[in-house]
Amino acid sequence: MNNPYHAQLMRRATYAALTVALSLALGKAIAWWLSESVSLLAGLTDSLLDGVASLLNLLAVHYALQPPDNEHRYGHGKAEALAGLGQATFIGLSAVLVGSQAIERWINPQPLAAPTLGILVMLLSLVLTTALIRYQDYVVRTTGSTAIRADSLHYRSDLLLNGSILLALVLTELGLERMDAVFGILISFYILWSAIKIAREATAVLMDRELSPEITTSIKALICATPHVIGCHELRTRGSGTRWFIQLHVDLPESMSLKEAHQACVQISQNIQQHYPQAEVLVHADPLSPHYYEQQTENYCERPQSI
Repeated sequence: MNNPYHAQLMRRATYAALTVALSLALGKAIAWWLSESVSLLAGLTDSLLDGVASLLNLLAVHYALQPPDNEHRYGHGKAEALAGLGQATFIGLSAVLVGSQAIERWINPQPLAAPTLGILVMLLSLVLTTALIRYQDYVVRTTGSTAIRADSLHYRSDLLLNGSILLALVLTELGLERMDAVFGILISFYILWSAIKIAREATAVLMDRELSPEITTSIKALICATPHVIGCHELRTRGSGTRWFIQLHVDLPESMSLKEAHQACVQISQNIQQHYPQAEVLVHADPLSPHYYEQQTENYCERPQSI
């Protein structure tokens, strides 16, 4: 089941991101209209796409937090990864648009009409974006949300983007007119790289990539710490939204009764969930046989004295 506090944090993070994106888009639109800066156009385009991406994120998080049903027994967590792919697409398109506008401005440089207003808007953008990222980081640390992590990643790129735009405006006001175009081109490449990273992260979730080796090693240690457990095999893990799914076969002595074997499996699940509350654990008990042991010694916690 989803943690109610985690669900609340995730929803608040999506609302905060959408509010910041739309507020910055409005400010940048006014500044761009008055200054005609291609760097500000880059920032405006990015903020508009941020707004669309954050709206997608809001809808995806809402859907992902729905409890499992008869058609989705594993829940709806992968909706977060789908939102991440949507964000990557929007961000990639913004990179192409910004890059084309920057190249045109390099060919035909123009002085800026109202650079001071643009500078003030970018300073505000830096403050709001920094505050949003700090809150998103807290939510990701607490919930492990894929969608919020993707959102935080592209807002981090916005932080660099906004700083670059601010520098471009300052240099352009000092008479270096082509710097506006130069920073626009560099920013477009950085935005594109951010889109690729978000797409890779989302694809890993959709393709059921295993959890990190460090986590897998920790899980094996928890299994081996359970009384009567001789070894384990076929350990499989994957993440879906804020939830983890772990399944494994555990080797127990043939002499154990069905009830004792069941209790050992329950104990393994509880040990894992105590360390990883977001995990759902499925344990299958196997009676240990000499033939299997000889073929699979690497799967055992320690060599048993007798089988």
